[in-house]
Amino acid sequence: MSDNEKVGHHGEVPTKESSLENKVQGDAPVVDEAPERKKREYKEMEHEKTGDLHAKVDMNTIQFTASDLYDKDKVDIEHVVMEEVFQLLQCTEAGLTETEAHERIGIFGPNKLEEKSENVFLQFLSFMWNPLSWVMEGAALVAIALSNGGGAPPDWQDFVGIVLLLFINSTIGFVEERNAGNAVKALMDSLAPKARVKRDGAWKETESSELVPGDLIAFKHGDICPADCRLTEAIDVSMDQAALTGESLPVSKKLGDECFSGSTCKQGEVEGIVISTGPNTFFGRAATLVGQDNDQVGHLQMVLARIGTFCLVSIGIFVLLEILILYADFRYSYRRGLNNILVLLIGGIPIAMPTVLSVTLAVGAQQLAKHKAIVTRITAIEELAGVTILCSDKTGTLTTNKLTIDKENVKCYSTWDVEGVCLLAAYASRTENQDAIDGCVVGTLATPGLAREGIELLDFKPFNPVDKRTEITYRDVRDGGKLKRATKGMTGIIIELCSRNKTNAMEDQLEADVEEFARRGLRALAVAHEDVLGDDKEGQGNGFELVGLLSIFDPPRSDTKQTIDDAMALGVKVKMVTGDQLAIAKETGRRLGLGDHMYPAKVLKEGPEAGSKHANLDEMIMDADGFAGVFPEHKFEIVKRIQGLGHLCAMTGDGANDAPALSRANVGIAVEGATDAARGAADIVLTEPGLSTIVHAIYGSRVIFQRMRNYAIYACAVTIRIVVCFAIMAFVWKFDFPSFMVLIIAVLNDGTIMTLSLDRVLPSTTPDSWDLAEVFAYGIAYGFYLSASTIALYAVMNETDFFERKFGVVPYKGNDYGAHMVIYLQVAIISQALIFVTRSHGPSWTERPSVALMLAFCLAQLISSIIAAFGNWGFTQVSGISGGWIGIVWIWNIVWYFPLDLVKLAMKRTVIAALQRRKARKIAAAATHDENGERLQRTASRHESLYSNRTNFLSRAANRLRGGAKISMSQNELQRFSSIQAQQSGAALTRAHSRPAA
Repeated sequence: MSDNEKVGHHGEVPTKESSLENKVQGDAPVVDEAPERKKREYKEMEHEKTGDLHAKVDMNTIQFTASDLYDKDKVDIEHVVMEEVFQLLQCTEAGLTETEAHERIGIFGPNKLEEKSENVFLQFLSFMWNPLSWVMEGAALVAIALSNGGGAPPDWQDFVGIVLLLFINSTIGFVEERNAGNAVKALMDSLAPKARVKRDGAWKETESSELVPGDLIAFKHGDICPADCRLTEAIDVSMDQAALTGESLPVSKKLGDECFSGSTCKQGEVEGIVISTGPNTFFGRAATLVGQDNDQVGHLQMVLARIGTFCLVSIGIFVLLEILILYADFRYSYRRGLNNILVLLIGGIPIAMPTVLSVTLAVGAQQLAKHKAIVTRITAIEELAGVTILCSDKTGTLTTNKLTIDKENVKCYSTWDVEGVCLLAAYASRTENQDAIDGCVVGTLATPGLAREGIELLDFKPFNPVDKRTEITYRDVRDGGKLKRATKGMTGIIIELCSRNKTNAMEDQLEADVEEFARRGLRALAVAHEDVLGDDKEGQGNGFELVGLLSIFDPPRSDTKQTIDDAMALGVKVKMVTGDQLAIAKETGRRLGLGDHMYPAKVLKEGPEAGSKHANLDEMIMDADGFAGVFPEHKFEIVKRIQGLGHLCAMTGDGANDAPALSRANVGIAVEGATDAARGAADIVLTEPGLSTIVHAIYGSRVIFQRMRNYAIYACAVTIRIVVCFAIMAFVWKFDFPSFMVLIIAVLNDGTIMTLSLDRVLPSTTPDSWDLAEVFAYGIAYGFYLSASTIALYAVMNETDFFERKFGVVPYKGNDYGAHMVIYLQVAIISQALIFVTRSHGPSWTERPSVALMLAFCLAQLISSIIAAFGNWGFTQVSGISGGWIGIVWIWNIVWYFPLDLVKLAMKRTVIAALQRRKARKIAAAATHDENGERLQRTASRHESLYSNRTNFLSRAANRLRGGAKISMSQNELQRFSSIQAQQSGAALTRAHSRPAA
């Protein structure tokens, strides 16, 4: 078919998104056009047939195996004559027995795509595969292998503690990730489709995964084809293959035709013989050709790398200083200097950072799932928080995806009023097995039963592509039993049919009304009526009279306008991207308050018109409220250009052909009812229609982002406070803090910080972004302040007798074991208290933390105080201290805690304000010199972040262990290509009333 032949109305190609609205009783409601153009569109629905074929080799040489049956050099089982199909599959029209089916499972395998299972042990170890963990692993090796000098044994306590800390963090991350994976698996399992199959001569329902070649199956209107099959019975059948082939309109099927697994039956009833299952189906074969790239690096991986680099550089500087000063100047023994270095390595590394962020994201993903948004790429949550532009589908997302008669726009041309015109149109509609148009017409009545109340149906002619109208002949019981006819359909066809009371003035008015509807994007459906002469239902009538014109529209969802307002309040610009016609897009935009600055997709290729207000295409894209008539390649181009302008872009999609754009977008969103191809490419999958779910996900992602940002500042501050504090104390007083006690601090900190994933925070009202200069500035300021609090305490304790005189406590000087315990308690308490400062925007006491965080903090402080009182651990050079000293430390920390808010305020007004001014200047410069702007975007770089290596390490190790050449599939590939489940998901989730509402 040539390109010209593919072009439909107004020179635009029908797309999948517009298919519902173009099914006009086929296409009847479209604006009045010449019949020749209409015929050309309906010709598009006819598929070319190659004719029945025969096996290319002797049938007796073909073995009953998958390799032979699906070898097209021997036989094309999809197109050979049906007699040879039965011969090849060794079956009859009576179906198989259970015994035969069981045997064939062993030959062909189950009717599903095999999922690649990951090695659980390697998955667990992968959580120790990042630079921060490498430093801790290096510290463990130092403790066990390098610290046995000076006649002392290896530092077993530190070694065991470090390993335990590593395992604790890895276990938490592993369990959270596994739980998230299991939740998705449970969802997919709950959507496992059923199939109706004939076994042992009787029809039964079974799991579609149990189907085998040779099975006789049946399905009907609304069902999903469970396997590739050839039709043995076909009654008025049309199949929607958009999920597989991208075809926008249903395809008619007849006896002997093939139906693909995952296609939807839109009309009729079918019986067929299964010819292929699982990996041998249309999509299964495609799946074997698809690989998966695990090397994409997102914002979060880059942020982890940069924060990790900040911490490693900070530690490295002070480790180098300690080596130079402690060994070269102080002449420390090998073991004593090594213990001091271990303090910096263990205490300075935020070992829990990858785990805390993973847990925060995992918990956030579970919270989003309650609002019908399933996250398939967990780091997409962080990117969603920074989205500035959301490109949204129209049909089903902004609108209801359900055609409606707009009663306010019904035009009347005879004695019938609006209600009368709607009633006549309902008479001329099916009340069962309805298509979209019949459904919306009958929907105008108070109850569907009114469409047949008071009349006796004598004859009904359904819509067909030739007549382009429906017609009913009925007996009007309320009018003395008179026979009457009503018809509805395409305007041009109906007006030609009318012969009674037709005037030039009426035709002029009709033409004007149709043109008005077209300008506003409303579809026109004409209605006519006549009386039948005599009592014969086939008899002549007195001539049809045009009685009215209905306007059909896919109305906006009730919550869409408010949702768009909410999105704009969050700083997110919503752009409509639709496959529908430009006029329809503009009308929808006006009704939603989006605006009507819409452009046809062709501008993406041709650019703005000469003399227009837009200097270039980028300006036009940013100014546009939406685009109409788009294809998947247009979506990809729109996303690419928006990203090129420095924006983070989210894109919605539902079809297999949307996958490139969904993958390209910073956040790809598969809307409710999307195909598995779209779901596999998307980062977030919606299980409820409408835009409100997306906006709620944006709001939720910003809450999660704030939690991560709060922890990042905290982690940087703790690194600085440990390395600066203990290095200075070693340089000034030769203070040797025990490395094991740093481990205790780290464990208690980790336990408390994990609860940040549940913390109550205030999300930003504008799109978030990682300003790491700001994070590092806060971290350095807090770190130096906390270091000062510890150094000041030790200076007063070591250099004066203030505490002994005022409080009567035992004095601790130098490296007394009690002095070590006092410093341990002070560091443990105020370091954890810092989280209340970093988590708040204003004074820390004005924003209430979550109950979980508060309880964890109190428990950690209780444990720290108990250790301080009773921890007589000679092996780590600490001893218990009195209640007086514990009270002194608590009071000291409380006194030093409150000025932390003043530090935050001072930073905001000085350093942070200067950083923000610099950032604003950079943005302005980037807007002027766009080509010089450096932007943080998702990229496929293999080496940009060592944190992406975790998945690569796992994949390489799993490949070495797997062995064999058996084809298998990952979860993503399974979602991408098992086309049955995606088609089922919308209906299944609608039925699952037990799931929490959004």
